Amino acid sequence: MMAAEIGTALRGLLADDPRTILLGEDLVDPYGGAFKVTRGLSTEFPGRVLSTPISEAAIAGVAAGLAMSGYRPIVEIMFGDFLGLCFDQIGNHITKYGPMYAGQVTCPVVIRTPSGGGRGYGPTHSQSLEKHFLGLPNLLVVAPSLHHDLAAMYRHLFAQGQPALVIEHKLLYGRQMGVIDGPRLGGLLVTHTPEHPLDAVALAPVPRERCRVTAVAYGYTAAVALDVVHRLALEDELFVELVVPMQLAPLEVGVVAASASVTGAVLTVEEGTAGWSWGAGVALPLSEDLFGRLRHPVRVLTSSAQVIPTARHREAEVLVSASEIESELRRLAQGA
Repeated sequence: MMAAEIGTALRGLLADDPRTILLGEDLVDPYGGAFKVTRGLSTEFPGRVLSTPISEAAIAGVAAGLAMSGYRPIVEIMFGDFLGLCFDQIGNHITKYGPMYAGQVTCPVVIRTPSGGGRGYGPTHSQSLEKHFLGLPNLLVVAPSLHHDLAAMYRHLFAQGQPALVIEHKLLYGRQMGVIDGPRLGGLLVTHTPEHPLDAVALAPVPRERCRVTAVAYGYTAAVALDVVHRLALEDELFVELVVPMQLAPLEVGVVAASASVTGAVLTVEEGTAGWSWGAGVALPLSEDLFGRLRHPVRVLTSSAQVIPTARHREAEVLVSASEIESELRRLAQGA
């Protein structure tokens, strides 16, 4: 399960580097964090996995001080919605210290947070706010998927030594990791095997040349989109290649562009709200680089620009859905 994979990755960092410290609300056993990712770690590494007061600004600020003092802090923000409470520390301090002092000071804080809806947690515990952090200079933003090596991801983040924000969709915590076996994942072809821990993974039911659309989705929406890709292939022989990026910022579109140059159509999918979205950021370079080679403008699919309701049936109406993904893929494939 993804939660266990993340816990194992964090255990490895704690074991390998005595400078590593985990900070967050209710991390210490027996609670082990709201989603139990850190369960057992405070017992195994006493004094280095610390529960904090309920103040996200203070947690991020303490982490910044620890990082500049030579430690390697990993912060857990209990819900992604609370990132707003530490935005000042991230946008005006953690990401700026290195450039401001010409690299003489580093602040390698890693902030990880459960994000997204689908659990009926209501307006203030269900949002996907990552788009507000995209484009911040010196901030690496990543979104783990079921198809990436999470231990390798964390080792890479540590090796980079720069601030990083890790967006973990809470609906993935209980899902089984999809292990890529050479050129295949289950019944899908892996047409791009990642050589870099943050590289996007491209998955397709048939060789890329037979696919009509490139879908691009990260985190939980990638899992939803993958189900749609399977269904369209089995029921209608409508073939779509799904590109699952991990690195959201700085933006990397090489794998997407390679796929789109063959399929001729692109759909981006994300759970964040409409307007100034990650998908819009993807669409711009693709439109410039592949002008004249795409059959349609890049389509961007998001959740509705509304506050997320608590009632599950209302929440489902707001969040991007499998039926919407399927409808858009069919339209693109059919030339509508």
